[in-house]
Amino acid sequence: MSRYVFTSESVTEGHPDKICDQVSDAVLDALLAQDPASRVACETVVNTGLCLITGEVTTTARVDFNTLVRGVINQIGYAGARAGGFDAHSCAVLVALDQQSPDIAQGVNEADDHDGDPLDLIGAGDQGIMFGYACNETPELMPLPISLAHRLARRLAEVRHNGSLGYLLPDGKTQVSVVYEDDRPVAIDTILISTQHTAEIDGISEEKAIRERIATDLWTHVVEPATADLALKPSQADTRFLVNPTGKFVVGGPQGDAGLTGRKIIVDTYGGYARHGGGAFSGKDPTKVDRSAAYAARYVAKALVAADLASKVEVQLSYAIGVARPVSILVESFGTGALSNADLTALVHEHFDLRPGAIIETFGLRTLPQQRGGRFYQDVAAYGHFGRSDLDLPWEDVTTIAATLKQATAAQVAA
Repeated sequence: MSRYVFTSESVTEGHPDKICDQVSDAVLDALLAQDPASRVACETVVNTGLCLITGEVTTTARVDFNTLVRGVINQIGYAGARAGGFDAHSCAVLVALDQQSPDIAQGVNEADDHDGDPLDLIGAGDQGIMFGYACNETPELMPLPISLAHRLARRLAEVRHNGSLGYLLPDGKTQVSVVYEDDRPVAIDTILISTQHTAEIDGISEEKAIRERIATDLWTHVVEPATADLALKPSQADTRFLVNPTGKFVVGGPQGDAGLTGRKIIVDTYGGYARHGGGAFSGKDPTKVDRSAAYAARYVAKALVAADLASKVEVQLSYAIGVARPVSILVESFGTGALSNADLTALVHEHFDLRPGAIIETFGLRTLPQQRGGRFYQDVAAYGHFGRSDLDLPWEDVTTIAATLKQATAAQVAA
């Protein structure tokens, strides 16, 4: 029997890097809501008292970026004296956005390999490799460690926003270590939560006493509610629970550490459980295959698992800049497939259109911000882009395509 421990982490919306992801995606949402054909590559930097947005944009939209950026920072919770060196109302907001390079635009506007099909006209916005993954460890077909880490991070933010734990501040991280036996999760070994907090809690200022108070509150208000509906639960008797291991966490957010867009790509995807092509998501419009093809790869992998064709699947896609069709498609089922990897790959070729134009059309990636009141991508910029039961994400809805795959392979599987 093989036994091992696998660990994944998440971060809250107030983490410096996540602030940047949300600002970059808020810019994308605002531009696409006005002009769905906008080309956007927006990067954000935050530090004490400063937020800089830079990158390349081609659009007809008119946006007050200063007000937009301050609004995002305020929603996250960095406002007033409690913000500690990073306040939505007083921080400097610098805007340095240029127009997209005509060399890149040329390849996206008209693919090198088009044959008149409208969906062939859009070339990939860059070369690169993307991975998608799914497994049957959780109802949302995500690996359990990252699923738990996100649950805890979301709940940590929730009790801060609703005032249940009024001493919490926006910055925070979670980490979960899960015990596996024969590749199945059997126990939760360790939970780690680091959360920013006020210097004093209900008159308590001694470091050890503060940490004990926070640990007690987090178990009651965060860990237990976040895992209440799970078959595999942590227990105070068997699960090691670590809270703010350095002793205190008062200075946080951009005052404690600079932040950049795209520095939490493992948090955004599968928690290290699957391979990653290296491309970040936030701030990029759907012609950038770093984003859109990663969503498509997750859709393919999840559909194959949902169709009971494997218990875990990793899908790799690759693209060339200015070329519409993927350079390569590979399916790996790690020995769990009802069909061979070659047959599963052939099935993907037959049933999925993975050209950028087709991906954009299938998921409505250009029009979602407009359809949802001006905000879509900002919502996936924190707490993961996959397995989100709290959001209606088109690449997570595989009911129809899974049924099609099941029907198409029934004879092969039965044989």
